[in-house]
Amino acid sequence: MRIMILEIHNWRSIKNVTMEFMDIMIFIGQNNHGKSNILSAILFFLGQLRHDDLDFNVGSNELYVEITFDKLDLFDRNQFQKYVASDGTLKVRKIAFVDGNFEYHGYLEIPAIDWLKEENIGDYSKREEAEKLPLVNYLPDSGRITKEVFRKAQEDYIKANMTILSFNYELEKSNFLGAKNVAKGIWGEVYHVPSVRNASDELSVKGGSVFSQLYSHVINKMSDSNPQYIEAKKTIIALMKILNKKTDDGDDNTKRPVELTTLEKNLEYELSNWNTQIDIEITPPNIEDIFRVGATVWVNDGIKTDINRKGHGLQRALIFALIKSWAKLLKKEREKEENSENEDYEKQNSSILSTRQSSNSRYFIFEEPELYLHPQAQRELYSSLVDLSESQNQVMLCTHSSFFIDLERYKSICIIRKNNLSEGTKTLQCTDDLFDEGEEKKKFDILYWINPDRGEMFFAKKVILVEGATEKAVIPYLAKTIGKFRFDYTLIDCASKYAMPTYITLLNKFSIPYVVVFDKDHQADKKQDAINSTNKINNKIETLIDRSIGASEVFENDFEEELGIAKGKKKNPYFALQNVESSTFRLSNQLQAKVERMFS
Repeated sequence: MRIMILEIHNWRSIKNVTMEFMDIMIFIGQNNHGKSNILSAILFFLGQLRHDDLDFNVGSNELYVEITFDKLDLFDRNQFQKYVASDGTLKVRKIAFVDGNFEYHGYLEIPAIDWLKEENIGDYSKREEAEKLPLVNYLPDSGRITKEVFRKAQEDYIKANMTILSFNYELEKSNFLGAKNVAKGIWGEVYHVPSVRNASDELSVKGGSVFSQLYSHVINKMSDSNPQYIEAKKTIIALMKILNKKTDDGDDNTKRPVELTTLEKNLEYELSNWNTQIDIEITPPNIEDIFRVGATVWVNDGIKTDINRKGHGLQRALIFALIKSWAKLLKKEREKEENSENEDYEKQNSSILSTRQSSNSRYFIFEEPELYLHPQAQRELYSSLVDLSESQNQVMLCTHSSFFIDLERYKSICIIRKNNLSEGTKTLQCTDDLFDEGEEKKKFDILYWINPDRGEMFFAKKVILVEGATEKAVIPYLAKTIGKFRFDYTLIDCASKYAMPTYITLLNKFSIPYVVVFDKDHQADKKQDAINSTNKINNKIETLIDRSIGASEVFENDFEEELGIAKGKKKNPYFALQNVESSTFRLSNQLQAKVERMFS
């Protein structure tokens, strides 16, 4: 199963937030706006983090994190059967209190009819009362009507009449699964890589580290198929048995080393006054554990040392190499499962499903994965994380790097913003379809690939959309000249006025402040048909602008004309910069006012 919807209430800087989840989630935003608080709330729900008094939003004494899961597999549907809604989802709330306690409560589809509600079972313990109800045919013909008998009749009646009954979706009053404490791993496996991580922790063969998982998988495979391993395992067990006084059949062990027998007799002699008998019995250990003891990883990059003696970049890279290896392994196993018929697979694995104690889900949570990695390594890591998410794992990360922003997956981008303390942390998402399949999307895909800084717009306090390379080169220069330039503003070269509507739509969806800078294109030598055509796109741009967050700045004819570049001269960024850098250039009051408004 995977997280479908996350709701957070009174957790740290978050008062109330609800967001939709994709297979990969990318949380971005400025420092101290609440990105890490989103991830920590998820870790709290999944049982990886204990809460304390500082986790409660100011003035609150109760908080909760609520998750709706979808994509439940066979085990999940059986394990959480009582809570699985008719649409196949599971919704659970984890509540925390200031005294340190917490509780899980699930949502139930409760019948609207009172006599079908579990809480009213006690009202129908008398047969004469129960037999007046429409579920009478589901009651035994004789015997006492116990709570279990009536509950079974309720369940059978509901199953038979599911399509005609009305239900209310309500939070249960009792504890989730009837248990006060929910097992830590019940939701699945969690792999959390914080921004500061000791690589040696991830190389431990103990606990739930990624290396431990990988190494255990190798050992298990060896145990099943490697003849040398199997023979060594038999030899170790046989050696252990030789040390014991009796054989498996209960006979005296004639092969037992005399030294052990002598040790027993010496101890018995010293304890003779206690009338005791000493028997040193050797229990064979878990053979797999033997092969884990002392397993260490050394790194040789010219000098062979443990990983902690290497640079932070290599340490970080090794952690992600482990995760990528684990991802490839999981992908192969998933593909093997998918190649089997569902019915046969479920039959073959029925024993496994019945003994599993937790969901088979996996959640990978990363804080600032870009740390210590150069740009190309960041791109490669992002690609690996996408692969990981496409192998039925869920990936969540918070980042300050535009290399982890992919407009193709704009639904995965979630901007975290905290405008003020009283409002707290808020989220901005776009989960609607931006494009109709066809030419518009194809054109945007081309522009997307030729704009290497496209992802930077999601980190900007304000975006300045310009038509082309000339404006992108010259406008920042002019802003610096008049002392108005801001590094937290991003200029995006849209490559064409006709591409601007798509960018405007995207910025509107994410509520990112912007200004659209374009040419009116009403030059004197233009024919009326050309003017009509440019008016059409100009009007479209102005109509699309959301005036609560956006504005426009229009050059009367074109940018070059307002710069004072004579008609017929070269129109390219290099020539334009030469023009404004020359000693004869004079910035007009009109153009200066426009630049000031762009950077206001």
